[in-house]
Amino acid sequence: MSDTAEQHEERTGAPSAEQGQGLGEGPGEAPSAEQRRERRTAAYRGAERLLSRPGHRATLRERLADLDAAGDLYDLDEPVDLYGNRIVEALEERVAGLLGMEAAAFFPTGTMAQQVALRCWAGRTGNTTVALHGLSHPEVHERNALSTVSGLRPVRVTSEPRLPTADEVRDFEEPFGALMLELPLRDAGFVLPSWEELSEVVAAARERDAVVHFDGARLWDCTPHFGRPLDEIAGLADSVYVSFYKSLNGYSGAALAGPRTLIDEAKTWRHRYGGMVAHQFPAVLSALAGLERELPRLPEYVAHARVVATALREGFAAAGVPWARVHPEEPHTHEFQVWLPYDAAVLEEAATAQAEETKTFLFANPWGRPGPGLAYTEVSVRSAGLEWTAHDVRAAVADFVARLPH
Repeated sequence: MSDTAEQHEERTGAPSAEQGQGLGEGPGEAPSAEQRRERRTAAYRGAERLLSRPGHRATLRERLADLDAAGDLYDLDEPVDLYGNRIVEALEERVAGLLGMEAAAFFPTGTMAQQVALRCWAGRTGNTTVALHGLSHPEVHERNALSTVSGLRPVRVTSEPRLPTADEVRDFEEPFGALMLELPLRDAGFVLPSWEELSEVVAAARERDAVVHFDGARLWDCTPHFGRPLDEIAGLADSVYVSFYKSLNGYSGAALAGPRTLIDEAKTWRHRYGGMVAHQFPAVLSALAGLERELPRLPEYVAHARVVATALREGFAAAGVPWARVHPEEPHTHEFQVWLPYDAAVLEEAATAQAEETKTFLFANPWGRPGPGLAYTEVSVRSAGLEWTAHDVRAAVADFVARLPH
């Protein structure tokens, strides 16, 4: 995947399928990546049925309409925020309460929030080494920011498509000051460990006198899988980062939550990193809207994602696709991967053509190409997807497969 996850999702919403594919723009040549993206975007705009309509793919007018009822969320007659006060502080207090932490700080990006958190912990532990997963966000999407900008030294506990195990953490060959766990691990398929496994991993890190930080960009999605409330999940860690624009559909922004002394220091580093934005009320209002409107619905999205995943498997089997995989078989969150034995360009063409001709966009995200003749895409089920029955999904799969070469 290219660039950061934030930058890539803003453009496309899914894994990159662009590199290594046709770039010609002349007569008779394959369409360029930009041309394919524009066609896919037009098909998305014209589609009447999708499984998800994320905010980053909306128009400016649609995004502004999200705040039509903002007066119910906050007193709009209050003065605007200035460098992190007023409404920003109200959001910080709300997030700290939801996560059961002493305090929280609002950041313009999660990349900045996590660098600051891990830098502050390094100062406390005296160890700049950060143990993490090889597929974690800092390793894949942040252009070596932890080491280049913050002077930290990331080391990979594992690169297997799952979270690290307690034994891997306990037996790691060198000391580390902090263990960072991404929940869920997006690039492995939005996967989560069991509650028992997570608890054991945290305990193993503590045995080594390391602090534990959760990359919880999508932590909001985890309560159905763990069967625990947010504050209990977050309470396993020493600090937690959460995002407002992914699952909660906010405009932008993130929060770092943890002990008050850590957050006080983090706010100082936020200033040094350039995160003291003069006015942030639009993003903060959208975050409050997400907490009010989307957070309570996430368990419903997760439950229906499992219905959709089952119907996809059944649909591919009925259509005679020689090999297909939904990963995880039972999604851990409302997002998951679909893998098929075709070239990414072929699948993208079939998906886009289906949307153009039927106004149903079953696979609206691009297809990544991990190897020859194999491709995958990410599927997200949100409010728009609740309208789909299992029969609808199977029918859409049949139509999609009929467009593939046989």
